[in-house]
Amino acid sequence: MIQKTSPRIAQLSPNAVTVLKRRYLKRDTGGEVLETPADMFRRVADTIAAADSLFDEKADTNELSDEFYSMIAGLEFVPNSPTLMNAGRELGQLSACFVLPVGDSMEEIFDAVKFTALIHKSGGGTGFSFSRLRPAHDAVKSTTGVSSGPISFMRVFDVATETIKQGGTRRGANMGILRVDHPDIMDFIMCKADKKQLNNFNISVGLTESFMDAVKHDEDYDLINPRNKERTGTLNARKVFNRIIVQAWENGEPGIVFLDRLNRDNPTPLVGTIESTNPCGEQPLLPYESCNLGSINLAAMVEKGQISWARLREVTHRAVRFLDNVVEVNRYPLPEIAKMTFGNRKIGLGVMGWADMLILLGIPYNSDEATVLGEKLMKFINDEGHEASRALAAKRGPFPNFKGSLFDQRKEAPIRNATVTTIAPTGTISIIASVSSGVEPLFAVSYVRQVMDGDILVEVHPYFEKIAKERGFYSPELMKRIAEKGSVKDMDEVPKDIQRIFVTAHDISPEDHIKMQAAFQKNTDNAVSKTVNFSNGATIDDVASVYELAYRLGCKGVTIYRDGSRDKQVLSKGKGITEVPKPDIAEEQKVVKRQRPKILQGWTYQMQTGCGPLYVTVNQDAAGLFELFTTMGKAGGCAASQNEAIGRMVSLAWRSGIQPRQVIKQLQGISCHSPAGFGENKVTSCADAVAKAIQSHMAEHGYEAAVCEKASFFKGACPDCGGIMEHEGGCAVCRICGYSECA
Repeated sequence: MIQKTSPRIAQLSPNAVTVLKRRYLKRDTGGEVLETPADMFRRVADTIAAADSLFDEKADTNELSDEFYSMIAGLEFVPNSPTLMNAGRELGQLSACFVLPVGDSMEEIFDAVKFTALIHKSGGGTGFSFSRLRPAHDAVKSTTGVSSGPISFMRVFDVATETIKQGGTRRGANMGILRVDHPDIMDFIMCKADKKQLNNFNISVGLTESFMDAVKHDEDYDLINPRNKERTGTLNARKVFNRIIVQAWENGEPGIVFLDRLNRDNPTPLVGTIESTNPCGEQPLLPYESCNLGSINLAAMVEKGQISWARLREVTHRAVRFLDNVVEVNRYPLPEIAKMTFGNRKIGLGVMGWADMLILLGIPYNSDEATVLGEKLMKFINDEGHEASRALAAKRGPFPNFKGSLFDQRKEAPIRNATVTTIAPTGTISIIASVSSGVEPLFAVSYVRQVMDGDILVEVHPYFEKIAKERGFYSPELMKRIAEKGSVKDMDEVPKDIQRIFVTAHDISPEDHIKMQAAFQKNTDNAVSKTVNFSNGATIDDVASVYELAYRLGCKGVTIYRDGSRDKQVLSKGKGITEVPKPDIAEEQKVVKRQRPKILQGWTYQMQTGCGPLYVTVNQDAAGLFELFTTMGKAGGCAASQNEAIGRMVSLAWRSGIQPRQVIKQLQGISCHSPAGFGENKVTSCADAVAKAIQSHMAEHGYEAAVCEKASFFKGACPDCGGIMEHEGGCAVCRICGYSECA
């Protein structure tokens, strides 16, 4: 039992307070904040503790609420965002993600679209398998016509997601999976290659053990029509695998999931087959299941340079009870989801602050010692979590679908929850706890952010700042230089032992990323959300080796991101690339507007904005970019006039000698009330669309880098606050205000 102490609240960082005010705290109809962070923690604790009275009328829920409050407000454990936002409030929807079935009839498909809208409205994200849909050009008996195939219907889900404003704050996120033996698999692999469609989807190919065996032996494999289970043809497995790798190298998608491994660990095979996961890939779910997640702050489990295993055990047991109570008091958006979730009672207890724990222990992330400890730590949490779940089963009964489950088949003691552990990316809740996300390494040791009044602030990791001051190498100038780079690698002023401990995601080899993912996967019921970072110069063979290593080491899926692969940027000059002439100093002092020739060469780019399609035409002369015109898809209106004004001012700037990248810098990231797209392709306003069009033009026509190296490292600016965006688990999260592009 956790020793009874007076309820307390940990000191929240300025970023944590910002995130809570923007995303979590209760507001009135006028937008005024009605509660403090302490009020929110108490609201959550009271609501979840109240579930105990459903099992024991005499239960002291006040005492339990104090224990939950102390654990959450002390930042030792934090539940997933919907629980923080909605517990004790009218909506009451506490789950982060769901999986919905997509059947092969028009009725089933559009039922799934409707259910998706309801889930996104309630604040959740959705995963789908489109593998049941018959392939394109297949027969449709009811109309004597032909099928349009799964990709065309994915576009319907994408448009519906774009339309529904999720929870009033952010758009919904989806995971789309297609089996590798589906006849349309090659079209699916390429469906996001142009980066112009399905922007509200992460996509992954569902790989089977037989396919991976065919890859190993360079053999053909069969394609199966899901409508009639008949063979429709064959493909070479190695060529298909290579195409997946090439596309992932080019823009990070598709990811891969190993379907047979998901179903090997499916605890309730008699209830159904696992076909898909949540949007970030860590939670395999049956159709109509939901996930209820929460994470232990590992940094808070370190005392005097050692792991407090006793404290970790106590928090694990308390967190399992908390999450089981969440299942009980949750308000599910569909009766089918309530039935399936109550039947299996899956929970996902994970971790965050792993990189911070390693720093406190003095262990480099990319070391054998770290991977061995990661495996040991997660085994401890998994074992203790299962023990806690069995203790609950003794009092409350096992999950209803226990009979025939893997636990029952193995003659194990009854357990309350079909799954107990999951490693989620943690996103904004790790900002609340002021620790690193999930099991990821540090994103940056120091970084620069611009506040609302235009001032530039340097944010430094608190552990690094403390050590730097204690050992006498701290200086504001050094912190600024580190912020520009994001890393302390090869910086002479920083001692070598400190460099080894404060490694970042881009300092670590892709192989070390995968080894860490595999170490945690060995003792995790569900899956591990982890992004494998590659440098921009990584080769296709580098990606291939990591995919194969992930398979050999037992991972359940892989998500990669090659730096700059989703930004159309030119990082070096090569043969045939033309450099834009630079005016000399005298010319810069005397601005002379270039005269327009009668004939100019131009290119037109179609950009999707929240106001509709925007056509951006960029004209250039021998000296470089010359003028810009815009045309809205819907003529007239305020948007069209504002875009015309932007075009005139950009043209004037270019003809007056302003560098194109300076124009991009001023326009990119400007946000309006109606953004469009998702992830790397998100367009936050018409001005942002113009910036992206110019950026694309410069990349395509060999101009100097349209974005600086730092922007590439930090993955662009947050559309809400201008803070850095961190890539994790197929999503992007702002480390300043908590803005997230995924549910």
